Amino acid sequence: MGLRTRHATYAAVRREHDSGDFLRTHILRPTWHFVAREDLRWILALTSPRVLSSMAGRHRQLGLDDTRRMDSGLSLLADLLQGRRHLTRAEIGEAFVERGSAIEPGPPLGHLLLVAELLGLLCSGPQKGVHHSYALVDEVVPPTRARDEDEALVELVRRFFAGHGPATVKDFTRWSSQTVARTKVALAQLGDVLEQVDVGGTPHWFDPEVVPRRSPAATSGYLFPVYDEVVLTYPTVPFPAVADHPFAKHPDPFWARVVVDAQNVGLWKRSVRGGEVEVDVRLARSVDDQGRAAVREAAQRLADFLELELRYLEDDRTPHLWRG
Repeated sequence: MGLRTRHATYAAVRREHDSGDFLRTHILRPTWHFVAREDLRWILALTSPRVLSSMAGRHRQLGLDDTRRMDSGLSLLADLLQGRRHLTRAEIGEAFVERGSAIEPGPPLGHLLLVAELLGLLCSGPQKGVHHSYALVDEVVPPTRARDEDEALVELVRRFFAGHGPATVKDFTRWSSQTVARTKVALAQLGDVLEQVDVGGTPHWFDPEVVPRRSPAATSGYLFPVYDEVVLTYPTVPFPAVADHPFAKHPDPFWARVVVDAQNVGLWKRSVRGGEVEVDVRLARSVDDQGRAAVREAAQRLADFLELELRYLEDDRTPHLWRG
């Protein structure tokens, strides 16, 4: 959000989130996304059935394939959060224990919460300190016009390629959990709304009406989060790693990419302690002074967004990575 938002600070973004203008919830895939309040219901109706069916094995592992057990857990969630009583996961876990629920805190409860979000029962509530809370969808999301399945898919396809294009059909299906066949039908229905261009022999679609918004003054250095859309959405056109990269063989969930002039030049992570943010950067030795200055500027933009003092650490050694 900080790389893209028009707001100056994290506090401003958080105020908008806490007011309910946009939501954080499981949608499209079994992971969290931000979604506009007015888009929640129709996107869930379109995408959740396939996502939920793909999780049948996990249901069995956790004993949630018993529909009575699942339904009792969902009913308890609705009861606990009724009346805009926004609770964190830890608070919900304590309440489940107090009520004698068969669904225990830990993975079973976490999976139940995920299912409740995909079903449109729960979504995000205001943050409580550093913790996210949950709210009932019916209490924070006004009723919206229902869309039939074909209309919803065409609209989702249009929005994806307007926001992410040029992109491929596979990029869309990874993002949306929809099938290739249905996506191609939706593209055909859109007609000339989208334009096609071949990149390396692969068709890519984009919306010609969307004006590129990159500023001529945009910087050359970026600290991308681990799961940033720029990194995930375009696997066939990645940022190439420089030859002396500290570690570029496998992605790591705790260290993310440093990109300068469209090249992957290192790894970074951040830690917030008190009134400062520590940005630990590991750069390839081949990065010149101008590139290093661009990376430090990116770290300072992050600190300014968080409204914290910056503690900047730079090294060229490979850090201890999760995969060893």
